[in-house]
Amino acid sequence: MATKKKPELLIHGVKPYKARKTEKYMSGPQLAHFEAILQAWRSELTDETSKTVHNIQDETANHPDPTDRASQETDMALELRGRDRDRKLIKKIESAISLLSTGDFGYCENCGEDIGLKRLEARPTATLCIDCKTLDEIREKQLS
Repeated sequence: MATKKKPELLIHGVKPYKARKTEKYMSGPQLAHFEAILQAWRSELTDETSKTVHNIQDETANHPDPTDRASQETDMALELRGRDRDRKLIKKIESAISLLSTGDFGYCENCGEDIGLKRLEARPTATLCIDCKTLDEIREKQLS
């Protein structure tokens, strides 16, 4: 009986990175890997934005029924809120891409330590290591 191989999870269409034991952190191949992820993610988001614009233009029918009109307006408002969130995320992605070009990508902006490959694959726009992010969240909870 043949065993089934688990399908490999892709990160925005990019296979997870397998670092070699002797490989230096944020080596050329690693930087290229994260650039591919960020570019693909940005492309996905901009494609979704374009689809939303076309959908809104197509769905501008004036429904005579007030309930239908209200439902359509609610749907559009939710869609636009999602696209606004995507717009902010695109800015973070572009910021991460610029960090790639300066050589600062993958390092914590607070302490300068490595953020880590697994954390960056889970959240490619991360700018804090897990320790600094945890402290940041604790401070935020104390202030609220």
